[in-house]
Order: sequence, then C-alpha cells, then structure tokens
Amino acid sequence: MNGFLNILKPPGMSSAAVVATVKRLTGEKRIGHAGTLDPEAAGVLPIMLGQATRLFDYLSDKEKCYIAECAFGAETDTQDAQGTVTASGDNYPTREEIQRAAAQFVGEICQRPGIYSAVKQHGKPLYKLARAGVEAQAPLRQIRIEEITLGQETPGHGVMLTVRCGRGTYIRSLCEDIGRACGCPAHMRFLLRAQSGAFDLSTAITLQEAEQDAGRGQLAERLLPMDYPLRHYTPLALPRRLWSMAEHGSKIPMDGIPLEDAQRSAGILRVYCGEAFAGLAEIEEGILRWRIVAQRENA
Repeated sequence: MNGFLNILKPPGMSSAAVVATVKRLTGEKRIGHAGTLDPEAAGVLPIMLGQATRLFDYLSDKEKCYIAECAFGAETDTQDAQGTVTASGDNYPTREEIQRAAAQFVGEICQRPGIYSAVKQHGKPLYKLARAGVEAQAPLRQIRIEEITLGQETPGHGVMLTVRCGRGTYIRSLCEDIGRACGCPAHMRFLLRAQSGAFDLSTAITLQEAEQDAGRGQLAERLLPMDYPLRHYTPLALPRRLWSMAEHGSKIPMDGIPLEDAQRSAGILRVYCGEAFAGLAEIEEGILRWRIVAQRENA
C-alpha cells in the first residue's frame, strides 16, 4: 500500500496510537504520520504508507486551519481544559472586545508556546521537563496567522474560533493571549484540526470507518495517491516510453523534450510518464535527476 490515509483522530488518543492502529489494519511495515496532533485534540492526521513515507520532507504543511473553543474565566498551566487553574477572573469580554483582541494576533507575530508544548530545550520537549518539575520557558518564535474568525458563543463563557495559520502556531497559547488582551484569563477548551496542508476534513475517515473497510478488504480504496499532497510542485509530463528509465531512477537527458519557463526554474518537479506519477526530480545541466521514484504499480 503506497499512499496516504487521512485519519480523523479522536480526542484522547495519541498520534502514535493512531499509527499503531493503522499498521495493524494494513499490515504495512513502512508507516508514519505527517504532523503530530496533541492527544486531547481531534482532527486530520495524515498517515503515510509504503513509499509515501519517503515523501515526508517534501510535504507542504504551511497551511493549517483549526477550530477551537476559547473559554474565558480561567488560565491553566497547560493552557487547556486538562490543566490546573493558575489564574481566574470574571471580567468576561463582549463579542466586540474579543474581536478586537483577536485582530491583534493576525499577521506576522511573535508567540511564546506554553511549557506543556513539544518545543525542545536542550534536546528535550518542554512538556517532559514540566512534568519532571524542571523550570523552563519556550523561546519566542515568529509565526503567521492569516485569519481569526469568531463563531458562535458557547456555554461557560466560551466562543468558537476558526484560525487559519502557518506551521508552528500553538492555538492553546493563542487562546491564552487573546484572554490577556481582553483583560480576562482564558484557556482552550476544545481543538479540531480541520486542515493540514493538502489534507482536510473532506477526505478524512474515522478509525471506525477504517476498521470496517479493512474488515471488508476495502481499505486500500481509501488511499489517497502519492502525488495528492504534492500539488505545490510544478508538474512535468514525460513521454510514456521513458517509464522504464524513470522507475529505475536513471538520469534522463532532456534534449528534445520541450520545457516551459516555469518548469526550467521550478527546482523540484512533480513528474509523470503518460498519466502515471513517476516521482520528484530536478533538472540540472539539461539532465533530469530523481529525488523520489514511484513504483511501477502506480502506472
């Protein structure tokens, strides 16, 4: 099985546990996830299978979309509902005040993740240091938030937020920062990752659906092809007659193969032989040199 399963991870389950479950269902030894999701969060978790595991460094995960519930009235040490309350207050903001506060965090900003984050210090994740009682603080990091949209208000002084952002953004920290900007302590009560790069909720399946499909021998039909998350690379079509060279990773002289300006300057190219995905390659001094080669079964 070569490709991607877009799993809708349930809350309360680690990303590693999802990988282990899919490994059991598929019997595939080469498997991994493309981007960790916190255990208490739900949302899309792309699972790489077979040759797709070799594509990890080429995936684009810059575009993220999260749906979160920001709850006002308390801060916690973990910045979410599972932590211990460290500050409380009842100066609950109006919707207009929340909107103004959220607007301050749109664009290129500096964010300091909480101590219960995966950011590493001296090679160790901060959350491990925090649980061991070691004092630590995450460094400020530059992130980009494209948009924060307010949704419906929720019981217990909460409001739903849709956040479109780049990689490295901590939504728990954002909720706390919005609360401080409003003058009222806040934490994240719920989190759903709705998009991670090319993967979104439209192609996601639950683990229960994966179990059912595996039982019917139909799980392979759920696979997204290897080139599915590679659309950010410029495509290049080679003649079908070159497939044998492509599948063996042979260098291919580009003499006589017409190229557009975008293809000449693109760097890494998404290459096809006929309509079949052949892999990723670069053109150097008139020679096509392969980065990743796809198996012939994709033809």
